[in-house]
Amino acid sequence: MIAVIDYGVGNLQSVGNALEHLKIDYKVTNNLNDLSNASHIILPGVGAFGQAVNHIEKTGFDVAIKSEIKAGKPFLGICLGMQLLLSSSEEMGFNKGLDIIKGKVLAFPKQPIDKVPQIGWNSIHFKENNPLFNGISSGDMVYFVHSFYVKPENKNQTGATTEYAGIEYVSALWSENIFATQFHPEKSGKIGLKILENFYKIC
Repeated sequence: MIAVIDYGVGNLQSVGNALEHLKIDYKVTNNLNDLSNASHIILPGVGAFGQAVNHIEKTGFDVAIKSEIKAGKPFLGICLGMQLLLSSSEEMGFNKGLDIIKGKVLAFPKQPIDKVPQIGWNSIHFKENNPLFNGISSGDMVYFVHSFYVKPENKNQTGATTEYAGIEYVSALWSENIFATQFHPEKSGKIGLKILENFYKIC
């Protein structure tokens, strides 16, 4: 069973719809005990970084998430759920993150070519050994909605990259049992469904 964490700012319905389509057992939860009972954990998210991290810490999900990750449970962060894993964000001033992945969340540079936020389809490029991307090809298109991007300190934690706003940025993370995507697999058609299926198959 996948536990989908409800911390007040997640895109829960679309994630749930995608998992239902795949006939994957899941539970949307704000109960810490459900994390320990689940086989996999998804942290979705849209909205403001500071508000989200404050709510996660207030409810104790920060400690529970770190404990389950340390125990080796497969974890997937989506969009804001990916950014929250980093050490800090510059969104609306300085905000501390969960510091699970060392690095920063930065704003896209302002330039005349690409509009910010990035809204729409873009390609991801990745190494073939990433289990999250089994059965899809580097260069496939997925759906993004974001104004900020992550910059991990350890480049080996890069799961995929994408080009936008004049830069090549990290659009997916991978560190042992931690997976995260800046894009929304639940809104990315067949490619996204395959990514969610791949995550569920990770033991």
